[in-house]
Amino acid sequence: MCEFCTKHGEGKKWYLEMKNYANELLHAELSSEQKEAVRARTRAEWIERFSYNFAMPAVDGVPRPLEQFLGAVLSTTELGMPQAGEDEIVEGRKVVHFGQVLPIEDVEKVIDMVDSITRLPCGCRFVSTGKTNKRYCFGLGKDVWGILGKFPDASSSLEVLHKEEAKRVIRDYDKEGLIHTVWTGVTPFIFGVCNCDRDCLAYRGYIEQRGAPSFFRAEYICRIDVDLCTGCKECISQCQFGAQFYSSELGQVYIDPTRCFGCGVCRAACPTDAIHLVARREDPVAANVWLGHP
Repeated sequence: MCEFCTKHGEGKKWYLEMKNYANELLHAELSSEQKEAVRARTRAEWIERFSYNFAMPAVDGVPRPLEQFLGAVLSTTELGMPQAGEDEIVEGRKVVHFGQVLPIEDVEKVIDMVDSITRLPCGCRFVSTGKTNKRYCFGLGKDVWGILGKFPDASSSLEVLHKEEAKRVIRDYDKEGLIHTVWTGVTPFIFGVCNCDRDCLAYRGYIEQRGAPSFFRAEYICRIDVDLCTGCKECISQCQFGAQFYSSELGQVYIDPTRCFGCGVCRAACPTDAIHLVARREDPVAANVWLGHP
């Protein structure tokens, strides 16, 4: 299991632990190390700054200066040390704002744990594309980001979803091939689920530009059932990580476990249900592959 499971989940999936969504954690005073890294006294204070500089530009269509945008999500290490090595950058991100890929089954379990979801436009997509017409970000719980209360004029750009409605939307995103990720707002507090592709800055910086990691791979990998695969290649176009390859000799697709991030969205494109998830720990090649480029 990933290191967050050990540190914040007592050896279980950390994002399925209710304590990591609790209001007590949201409002608790941070440690001196955390305060230095995030420049805030509590997670609630950090999330308010994040909301204004990251989420609100996409909601109201008014860009913030780039330094404010970056300051909302990056640690003081990354902001203040332009020559910092990748390990230092990643460790700073793990303290402040880090994610993990989840398959749809675990996203639905997360949804079942929270009261409701606030759906809103994605801040990083606004920066990368200038568009706000898609609402790919989900604030977990009853508006933990505080946008509805603090920015009432923005309420028309937001939707509060009940659990079954949120699951329906997530299933639609799964079919689109969007990668589901869960995110911390000063680890281990979990405050959002995103649905990512190359327009997402976290994906673009990490995967496309091969920068420092900003999220863990899933607790799973995908495998092909060779008895069911017809070699139609539909799944290959769905994979955002380049983990799938076609064998003309066998007439089938192969999934490289060292490249697979375990998002599982390739399954939505498979007409024969030939792809299934297995626990990452059960694959000797992929068991300890959590970060790094595909």
